[in-house]
Amino acid sequence: MFDFKVIPGTAVKSVLAERAASAIADVQAAYLAHHDHLTVNPDSYFLRFPDAPRDRIIALPASIGGDIRVAGIKWIASFPQNVDRGLPRASAVLLLNDPATGYPFACLEGALISAARTAASAVLGAYWLNGRRRAASTIAFVGAGVIARNIVEMFVADGWEFGEALVHDTDATSAAALWAHAQSRFGTAKVVIADGLDAALAADLVVFATNASSPYVRPVHGFLPRQTILNISLRDLAPEAILSAFNLFDDVDHCLKADTSPHLAEKLCGDRHFVGGTLAGLIRGEIVRDETRPAVFSPFGMGILDLALGRRVYDEACARGLAVDVPGFFGETSRW
Repeated sequence: MFDFKVIPGTAVKSVLAERAASAIADVQAAYLAHHDHLTVNPDSYFLRFPDAPRDRIIALPASIGGDIRVAGIKWIASFPQNVDRGLPRASAVLLLNDPATGYPFACLEGALISAARTAASAVLGAYWLNGRRRAASTIAFVGAGVIARNIVEMFVADGWEFGEALVHDTDATSAAALWAHAQSRFGTAKVVIADGLDAALAADLVVFATNASSPYVRPVHGFLPRQTILNISLRDLAPEAILSAFNLFDDVDHCLKADTSPHLAEKLCGDRHFVGGTLAGLIRGEIVRDETRPAVFSPFGMGILDLALGRRVYDEACARGLAVDVPGFFGETSRW
């Protein structure tokens, strides 16, 4: 009961790499538990800095029941200027709590888990919106950072096949790095640097993974019914693009806030008629994709996903002897 373990990043990375596609099953299980009202997922809490308005540290508390049964919190920092220093933008820890006693029992390096669950969410959404087919003629990545790299890896782990992959980023160095990585991982697919944003937006499957704070994809741009848009970074699309699409979410209330593109769409039209439902609803067969419109999947990124994936990483790390015991972590183990 009073054991406490640390799962360092090297162990997290090893567990995630060994069975990468398992993260997709973890995310699906969390979505379905949420759909069945077996979770508690309150709003995220933001620590902001007046002298550095772009920097923030976010707390995501959550609890998940069912077969997973764990509570906890992700504490993740996002400092965009880290990229200029050659560092990852995000760093994080994940604390796991026993739902019976409330005692924390593990601290895991959380940035790798966060990136993996984000990638798994994207690939899961692509699979269900793509008619449960793991293939597309063209895929484009708009934004060439750590999240895009993880999404590339998750598509590979899930066995997808592409004819062509396009990479677009306003930073040429980042675009070249993702191009080289995708070229090494996508097998026979032709991997190219897109000839501008419009070329990337014409792909059958478009992945937005940027750090944009406001829409830059013009309202006049029209996506086609055959296209699937993974709106991972949430703020790239003009609200008009959301209003003309079939929209799925991980959680509607969570996503329609903080001036995300769907939130701007709600503000623009005054209602939520554009909401098609949730990915869990599609998985359960309660809704179907509207094939007459492009599909947009906008996952806000809930803390329950980190818990589901983190719980499995913890269990596997312990089983493989990769967890670090911290004896005497609790100073008092009885009331008297």
